[in-house]
Amino acid sequence: MKLDRTLSIAPMMARTDRHFRYLARLITRHALLYTEMITTGALLRGDAARLLAHDDTEHPLALQLGGCDPQDLARCARLAEEAGFDEVNLNVGCPSDRVQAARFGACLMAEPALVADCVAAMCGAVALPVTVKTRIGIDRQDSFEVLSRFVATVAAAGCGTFIIHARKAWLRGLSPKENRALPPLRYDVVRRLKQEFPGLEIILNGGVTSLDQAHAELMHVDGVMLGREAYQNPFSLAEVDSRFYGDSAAARTRDEVLSEFIAYLERRQLMYGTPLSQIAPHMMGIFHGQKGARLWRGCLSMVGARRGDLRNIEEVQRQLAAINKVTAEDAMECSSPL
Repeated sequence: MKLDRTLSIAPMMARTDRHFRYLARLITRHALLYTEMITTGALLRGDAARLLAHDDTEHPLALQLGGCDPQDLARCARLAEEAGFDEVNLNVGCPSDRVQAARFGACLMAEPALVADCVAAMCGAVALPVTVKTRIGIDRQDSFEVLSRFVATVAAAGCGTFIIHARKAWLRGLSPKENRALPPLRYDVVRRLKQEFPGLEIILNGGVTSLDQAHAELMHVDGVMLGREAYQNPFSLAEVDSRFYGDSAAARTRDEVLSEFIAYLERRQLMYGTPLSQIAPHMMGIFHGQKGARLWRGCLSMVGARRGDLRNIEEVQRQLAAINKVTAEDAMECSSPL
């Protein structure tokens, strides 16, 4: 079955772990989810079972890999397929010094033949779709011609889907955080790439902060990937299924999502002893823009500091549900005809 990449949630280190993905899936049934980047070394020499563990409800789900050795990537792709992932993605976009030192991430844009070898090895090892997430350029290698040659070279090796972060990366002089804001986004480059390669699936990533913006960009590209907005304001995903996938099923309310996620927390604690401090940060944005959001964040900060437990969360949830119910009723009364 072909994956529908109309809307996806970006791989984000220390954010898109299995707990956040479970939360996101309670809000949207259809958006494609990605893991954090996992290096080939961590998978091949570490606890692969733990790193690849996920809940069945997370599908459709893609694994993002970091690495530059074709055979190692092929072995990891096979692990991904055996673990039940729906896609394997190669990171050619991360600009961090540590990633560069290991010769993968954005620095691989300077070696299109090597990226092609990596993609060919993975495609030869698995039936899963193999995709590449990259930038529009690096350092002074930022012309459209350089990007076009890179995409053509990698596509010839078997990659039919490119996720393009519409901002080039500076490998020297900027931190990874600064590389998320500088230099300016160039959506025009991604749109031109789609025109140049109409047979490839081109997904836009970078700076998309609303579903309205995502919807508008779909006039030019095949899909849109949301990043920090999806994490900081997860309930912004509540309209994804109806707006982008034509799903007429009623979306869960904020209170329903929270109740189900709290039940998930209870199961994780009971079965695996997972500390709440690992999961609480993922819940910070659930009441983004709502009455009582500061109270909610304060409660979770206490839990994260191990000074609270599920009872605190449940009590604050009840308070906020009551506050926002009254607010909604007031709005209805104000809009009602006399």
